[in-house]
Amino acid sequence: MSTISWTEPGTDTDARTVRHARWHSESAAPAPRRVVVADDRMSAATAHRLACEGTALLWRGDYHHARRLLAAVGRRVDRKPPRTGDSPAESFHLYRRARRHRAQVLGRVLVLLTHDHSLTLRRAPDVREACAGAYGPPRGAMAVSLRELLGVIGAHQWRLKGVEVPALGARVHPHYGVFSPVRGEYVDLVATAPLPVPAPRTAFDLGTGTGVLAAVLARRGCGHVTATDIGPRALDCARDNARRLGLADRIDVTGPTLFPEGRADLVVCNPPWLPARPSSALEQGVYDPGGAMLHAFLSGLADRLEPGGEGWLVLSDLAERLELRTRGELLSAIGRAGLRVRGRIDAKPRHHRATDRDDPLHAARSAETTSLWRLTHS
Repeated sequence: MSTISWTEPGTDTDARTVRHARWHSESAAPAPRRVVVADDRMSAATAHRLACEGTALLWRGDYHHARRLLAAVGRRVDRKPPRTGDSPAESFHLYRRARRHRAQVLGRVLVLLTHDHSLTLRRAPDVREACAGAYGPPRGAMAVSLRELLGVIGAHQWRLKGVEVPALGARVHPHYGVFSPVRGEYVDLVATAPLPVPAPRTAFDLGTGTGVLAAVLARRGCGHVTATDIGPRALDCARDNARRLGLADRIDVTGPTLFPEGRADLVVCNPPWLPARPSSALEQGVYDPGGAMLHAFLSGLADRLEPGGEGWLVLSDLAERLELRTRGELLSAIGRAGLRVRGRIDAKPRHHRATDRDDPLHAARSAETTSLWRLTHS
């Protein structure tokens, strides 16, 4: 268990005292070695300088002032935009490096959660329920970055309100650390692609996340759907959503694993789209080192398909646009796995980053296509 230490300022009559607290970081950031107490008197310029030097700031002032300070430090970091490389791949890696630096600097503004996950800052909201949903039951005082805590609070609101999924005509409720189905094109592809004939009696949804694709398959008439994931949070989230949607008797959530036991008439997989290392648990829905999940799906698919069955690979070509993977490499992997392409359905992205010209990766994002590859035995 990592801890942080800091010195509490003394008064004219009281000596300074050294205090300690457990350190927690969802991105596995190491505990800061130097921590100083900060409050409303600290300027954004000073906070930015200290954070860039590696000093963490344990906030003791007003909660809303802390949020404004964090935003001001972020604007100072953003004054130096990511450099552009000589190739799309180099530009991507420079962009990722800049984002990691930004996260490290902003992650050095800290707050202290008490023994029951309370935040004892002036005008602070009640964060106990949000923290319990993300961190589990409290186990004593704990220091976290304010940036992470704001993410926990935002995720809790998403969990309460849910995300509207038009293909389901219902809301899906993402848990903290589980990728939210905000990009509708991949859901719509699974909702509209022609099903194998006869209608699948069994289907697998691999890497289910919130369980949204498993729910779509069940609503489309697949007799029984088995949904898998390797993440405990995702497994809990998928079970919760299956229950909320009234599909718990049609969807079996199991894990941690990629493939469940047995075979299916339809096997669906929407793996992370970019072969790069994630910097947090939430990024595991986007980044997959070396495309490990993609290759595990392809290599294991043929043995898990019933005769005449199909595997649906839902994948963006953003990695190809960024020169992180080629189309030839993807097709070769499909062939080596004893599979052939029966058909492909394409969709253009509708998310805001596809039209954001200020995005360093705009050229690739604006040309991106998401495809559902229909795969069968070769």
